Amino acid sequence: MKFVLIFGPQAVGKMTVGQELEKTTDLKLFHNHMTIELVRPFFRYSSDEGKRLVKLFREEIFKAVANSDLPGLIFTFTWPFDNLSAQSYVNEICAIFEERDAEICFVELEAPLDVRIQRNTTPNRLSHKASKREPDAEQKFMDFENKFGRFNSLPGEITREKYIRINTTDHAPEDAAKMIKDEFNL
Repeated sequence: MKFVLIFGPQAVGKMTVGQELEKTTDLKLFHNHMTIELVRPFFRYSSDEGKRLVKLFREEIFKAVANSDLPGLIFTFTWPFDNLSAQSYVNEICAIFEERDAEICFVELEAPLDVRIQRNTTPNRLSHKASKREPDAEQKFMDFENKFGRFNSLPGEITREKYIRINTTDHAPEDAAKMIKDEFNL
């Protein structure tokens, strides 16, 4: 089994690259907004109850997949590197799969802010992430960027053996997915 964690800042292409990777592998895509959008009609994701439910649903899905005969999972995540609890969360997720001897693959995507602001309102993104269609979504995007700081790792910060970093500015999602597939033999 393989667990592919695609992380990077907002609108860098995590879900879109994951969709392309899913098309060319036997892995299923579980993008982070699947649970956020599920909980959103009941609780704001920023609320304690919203966060609790999102974490609970994700954990149960991770456990079910890890204990299944599926070949693996692709998960997308916006990882604030300045937040120690985010590091703990990543370790917890990986541990679920490591307990089942899954191969863990880290994929970090990066792109400059101006590119990501343009991508923030693409039709694919808006069709899968209802919260991005809210009137104040653009302001929330900027507030998130300012509040949590750094969403890409520093050199040497990621110590996983299976790790690739891709700048999505000049790589189409299909190309990035092929790079990932080739790098990790997916």
